Amino acid sequence: MKYNKTITLKDGRTAVLRNGDASDGAAVYEHFTATHGETDFLLAYPDENSFPLEQEADFLAGKAASDNEIMLLALVDGTVVGTASVMSLGAKYKVKHRADFGISVSKEYWGLGIGKALTKACIQCAKDAGYTQLELSVVADNARAVALYRALGFRDFGLNPKGFNSRTAGYQELLYMLLEL
Repeated sequence: MKYNKTITLKDGRTAVLRNGDASDGAAVYEHFTATHGETDFLLAYPDENSFPLEQEADFLAGKAASDNEIMLLALVDGTVVGTASVMSLGAKYKVKHRADFGISVSKEYWGLGIGKALTKACIQCAKDAGYTQLELSVVADNARAVALYRALGFRDFGLNPKGFNSRTAGYQELLYMLLEL
């Protein structure tokens, strides 16, 4: 899938939303490390990055070539400030209609519309890929994210009271949400 769009942020700056590719490996790796240290709402801590730097480039190249998965980047002044993905839940008939959505935005850029734009782009990409259901999990206390997802049509379908075990906050409840496409 291919995606490329320029948006205007709430502060008047522009951001480019586009596919990540192999040449973005180092920048995406740095973004992961930074964002996963800024908030306790993401899946992993910076020291848990499962991809070595070289493998990040291969991962991005694979997503850029995929017909049904995508890794989008949000760039402001050439710097990666957000990432979002649509990932298949599998090729088996019983789950091939479902995709998983994930997103991260640098804290400095929260509230500028990047998260909403990336989410809307991923919804469109999921539709274009033929999925009929887009799913996500979010820390239930992440009120801003939950409000955004609900405003874009996602609905709650379950809770996991001990979904995350935070190093600082203890157990965090996860809210499971889905959007029928």
